Amino acid sequence: MSSILGVDEIHPAAVVIDMHRGHLDPDVATMPVRPDEAARLVESARRFLGECRGRSIPVIHVITAYRDAAEIAANPFWRTAAKDPGSTRRGVLEHNLIGSPGCTVMEQLLDPADITVSTKKRYDCFRATDLDFTLRARGVNTLLIAGVNTNSCVLSTTTAACALDYAALVIEDCVATMDGPALHAAALACVRAAFGWTANSADVWKILDDRPSSLPRTEGA
Repeated sequence: MSSILGVDEIHPAAVVIDMHRGHLDPDVATMPVRPDEAARLVESARRFLGECRGRSIPVIHVITAYRDAAEIAANPFWRTAAKDPGSTRRGVLEHNLIGSPGCTVMEQLLDPADITVSTKKRYDCFRATDLDFTLRARGVNTLLIAGVNTNSCVLSTTTAACALDYAALVIEDCVATMDGPALHAAALACVRAAFGWTANSADVWKILDDRPSSLPRTEGA
């Protein structure tokens, strides 16, 4: 019986957040991650997701897509950020409109067996999507979280997962942010303090195989 992630028996799924061209392809990205960081992230995630599939762990891509700019501008912070030339979110009103190339998952990360949830409209992947249904229908109780941005969508989804009583494990080398390393580190610290666990992808399989020394200690409860 395993209790390393707080559950008696681990039933994992990989939840891959916004690993699309709108963040990761410099040719079309409207809110880009720095190109060298994007390349590193895609390669790390490619290896990690390949291992997940080899272990029959479901891979679920959650993708942001908007019908029009009005759906984006309904958020007061984003509406304001769009007017700030110094904001990393200044392109938000053009970001991932349905039919744009940004809505496409990076091809290196896709497999025909993967599941896609494409109704995400806000940072929290559970909000107004069928992600929770998709996970529970497959008996999932543990989320292996990858994606963009560490300090917004990844953090928000991890806090929501905690509130929904999932065990959440953020894969440190499979997340990144366009907001810089300080906010990346701060978001991971917030996760460890109150919402779940973090680990490098190389250590995930030791954790799932129930080797307690592999899991970093949480910072508080």
